[in-house]
Amino acid sequence: MVSVIAPGMTILGDITCDGTVRVEGKVEGAVKASKSVVVGRGGCVTGDIETQDVVIAGKVVGTVAGASRVELQETCRIEGDIRSRRIKLDEGGQVEGRFHMAAKPSVETAAGPAVARQGPRGSLQPKKPQHAAGRS
Repeated sequence: MVSVIAPGMTILGDITCDGTVRVEGKVEGAVKASKSVVVGRGGCVTGDIETQDVVIAGKVVGTVAGASRVELQETCRIEGDIRSRRIKLDEGGQVEGRFHMAAKPSVETAAGPAVARQGPRGSLQPKKPQHAAGRS
């Protein structure tokens, strides 16, 4: 089952679905689906997303949690943390937040160390290793 939030449509409130939710319009609230959530190029979600697989081409302001995988396409704009076992970020995608990769990601997961940190102009840089005091 696929539930579609069409262009020009705005939902005020949380959405729960036993299947897939495709957002081409606007949602102001959390989106929770048992299978997947797709935010199209013109779609906008202001709230947390929690599902198995996530594909984002539009805008999300909130935490994105994909238990299996998160795909962030080149046109995406994310303001919030990303939590998943696997994350794909296409060149050009914009993320202002942290990436958390764990065996069972969820919106409620306690904040742990990020796998990458944001550098100049949104580029991702690997974390620098911590050295013990007194060692060179």
